[in-house]
Amino acid sequence: METFWLAIWFFLPAGIANATPVFVNKIPVLNRWKTPLDFGRTYRGKRIFGANKSWRGVIWGAIIGGAAGWLIYQLNPPSSPLIWEDAARPALFMTLLGSLLGTGALLGDAIESFLKRQKGVPAGHSWFPFDQLDYIVGGLLMSAILIQLTWQQYAVITLVWFGLHLISAYIGYRLKLKTTPI
Repeated sequence: METFWLAIWFFLPAGIANATPVFVNKIPVLNRWKTPLDFGRTYRGKRIFGANKSWRGVIWGAIIGGAAGWLIYQLNPPSSPLIWEDAARPALFMTLLGSLLGTGALLGDAIESFLKRQKGVPAGHSWFPFDQLDYIVGGLLMSAILIQLTWQQYAVITLVWFGLHLISAYIGYRLKLKTTPI
């Protein structure tokens, strides 16, 4: 059970950051930051990442991920000290870890978007299971700059957040916030 809660608290900044672009897209003052990650360039006749992957999303995902990491440290939930127990400055460590998780989640999503475009899957269409795994793989790879986990911890994080993604997508579909259930 401790590994389950570690998975929740460790990866929460990435989960929050992964949802951030949807919300910052609604803030009018941030529209000038909507520059696409690929600057409109194409590869083999197709957009590299697509119009919906922007610098604004990655930057705000990193900021919100860092803030979530800091907040997790401040709240000190059960089992979360296992994440920062060896850090000399745990608040800074968690802020950096959250920022890395958030950045990695969004870059993982961008890479998956590139592969999706090259495979001919239209923007907004589901590409199971890659749509559910992209942010997890990206976040975990980026977080490895700062912390290394056991393969069992990586497996539990992947399974837990894959499941949470499916559940939240289905809830979004039922609430008519999404057009597809996955």
